[in-house]
Amino acid sequence: MNMSPPVPTPSGLVIRLIACAAGMVVANIYYAQPLIALIGPDIGLAPAWQGSVVMLTQLGYGCGMIGLVSLADIVENRRLVLVALACLCVALLGSALASSAVVFLAMAFVVGVFATATQVLVPLASHLSAERDRGRVVGTVMGGLIGGIMLARPFASILAAHAGWHAVFVVSCGMMLLLMVALGRKLPRRQPVHDGLTYGHILGSLGGLLAHTPLLRRRAVYQGAAFAAFNMFWTAVPLLLAGPSFRLGQTGIALFALAGAGGALAAPVAGRLADRGLTDRATTGAMLMIAGAFAATGLALAWRSLPLLALAAIVLDAGVQTNQVVSMRAIYMLRPEVRGRLNALFMTMVFLSGAAGSVSAAALFHGAGWSAVALAGGGLAVAALARQVSAGETFRR
Repeated sequence: MNMSPPVPTPSGLVIRLIACAAGMVVANIYYAQPLIALIGPDIGLAPAWQGSVVMLTQLGYGCGMIGLVSLADIVENRRLVLVALACLCVALLGSALASSAVVFLAMAFVVGVFATATQVLVPLASHLSAERDRGRVVGTVMGGLIGGIMLARPFASILAAHAGWHAVFVVSCGMMLLLMVALGRKLPRRQPVHDGLTYGHILGSLGGLLAHTPLLRRRAVYQGAAFAAFNMFWTAVPLLLAGPSFRLGQTGIALFALAGAGGALAAPVAGRLADRGLTDRATTGAMLMIAGAFAATGLALAWRSLPLLALAAIVLDAGVQTNQVVSMRAIYMLRPEVRGRLNALFMTMVFLSGAAGSVSAAALFHGAGWSAVALAGGGLAVAALARQVSAGETFRR
């Protein structure tokens, strides 16, 4: 019997390029968040509607997860990424040039849709890697992605403070164009084998995949809780930092967010744990880290200790990132031919959970203070841990 040769893992340069690309692309859905107070008056958007910028970007991202990322199972992946980036460039330029609220809000939605190119890159890296290296590769790429998320807000805040909010979108458009050139030259081609499936078949199969893949549902619950807690923290903590306990300005809050990006360093470690078969133990540890981090924020507030709060942010981010990496590796090991759809379903559920966390955080903070945010965030981690125990997965391997 003929044996297929082992799949060689791409060079470190290619993996690092994919990791950087994932972070740079996903950052686009976070740039507007710290700039709402600058953008709203400039485009004539009433204060009551300023939150719609973030909402429409997130809605676009959710639509793109299903509508665009699912195409990765039938469309050549490099071409799909490059076309999405070209459309993203147009949307970013449109955002920079927008002079009315209607145009800017429309561009915000389109930016969200095509920023999902990052979710084509993550499973592509998994497809291109040997099974023995898959966790390490996914961990490296996810480290780049979470780094992009954490660096987006301080980058946008600092650049807008010196050059105005329009410059943020112009600079990002330029970075996307450079990224297209680099990916066009270095990213390997990957033509999925789809046996004549059409786009309609792809979308129609999503419900069945979700219903018949219990591991996908469990992993979405674990990471959905973790990502909701993550978004609760990072939505409410700027309000805490600007308040009477710490009295930080915009630059200080931006620097705090930079410190939190240190949690991205956990991703490669998590990938190696997954490669060693320690997925469930890593999830248990991740949930304990998240719960412990929220508990530590209570002490940080009582002691007014900014270093302790920053340490809690790093531990929280590391826990969320750890569970994300091991969960994605577990899902990617299921059925390679539907990996794009599995990734789309997983990330859509996780993203919707994160959006719910963002929406609830501000209400909790304004209604009952930081203690309510900390209890809710820590409670989500404990609830996910309880679900893992009920599934018999805690410390199983």
